[in-house]
Amino acid sequence: MSREVWVFIEHNNEKVLDVSKELLSEGRRLADTLKSELCGIILGDDNKKFYKEVFGFKTDKIYSIEHKELKDFRALPYTTNIVNASKKFNPYIILFGATLTGRELAPRVASKLRCGLTADCTELKIGDYTQPGPQPKVYKDLLLQIRPAFGGNIIATIVNPEMHPQMATVRPGVMKMNEIVKFEGKVINVEPVIEEKDLVLTIVEKIKQEKKVNLTGASIIVAGGMGVGSKENFKLIEELAKVLGGEVGASRAAVDAGWIHKDHQVGQTGVTVRPKLYIACGISGSVQHLAGMIESKQIVAINKDPEADIMKVAHYKIVGDLTKVIPMMIKAYKEKV
Repeated sequence: MSREVWVFIEHNNEKVLDVSKELLSEGRRLADTLKSELCGIILGDDNKKFYKEVFGFKTDKIYSIEHKELKDFRALPYTTNIVNASKKFNPYIILFGATLTGRELAPRVASKLRCGLTADCTELKIGDYTQPGPQPKVYKDLLLQIRPAFGGNIIATIVNPEMHPQMATVRPGVMKMNEIVKFEGKVINVEPVIEEKDLVLTIVEKIKQEKKVNLTGASIIVAGGMGVGSKENFKLIEELAKVLGGEVGASRAAVDAGWIHKDHQVGQTGVTVRPKLYIACGISGSVQHLAGMIESKQIVAINKDPEADIMKVAHYKIVGDLTKVIPMMIKAYKEKV
């Protein structure tokens, strides 16, 4: 078996999606640790337009599978072709984005290859694992697949020592995206496998709709938690975000209370963000929430409790009632601009 690290390249027929760029960045680090090669696997009908961008993340190889029936994602033909390529080239690790596509595709591939799969990972490492017993067995250089479990109350590290490839899906926004560089790798064209039984689903029409919330791409986020107090008070969060030209975020508690849609949730069970400015309003700062925003460049916390956990990580701390503080911030900002 090779020690190649594969990343499934997800695209919309026009561009490579950010989640795949993040995984290529992380895959490069894993491959370097293994002293191995980073590879992208692309399925489509015209993959050449993606090569330059994929190679830009120091990708050593691209496994390209082209056919008109692979233009748009369909789970069955995509599964057949990835399984076929995996059996032929024996990757050590395969990574998928934890997107709608990845969540439908990865379990099917894992089932066909009879290997394990860890879903929704938030961290990946290469490390050793010792299997306990009368005669402990040591497995070297395994993929340590780290993810929240039991509603985010614990962090689990999962390994797959026996069955390979080791597979994981990774949440968008979790891994840091590297800068694109000039790099030339090798393209390996893989013969497509098109079977009639895989074409039972026909795509009649595609309707594209822009996401209303783009937390991962936002440079400014104003987020609210249970300390906001009510759905009505959340309008203050929305107003401040609008004035600053930012997006609205929320803690899980605020989402569970029905004050805002889940698309706005930041944290281990939501979205991981890295904005230039993160304003946390009425957020206590649970471990789960901090994990999703701790890499923000500047963190401002507004909270009545000076001992709240969010205050310990904030660069600027405002102790006070947010219903009074936020209107003052809005007024001051408007007067300045």
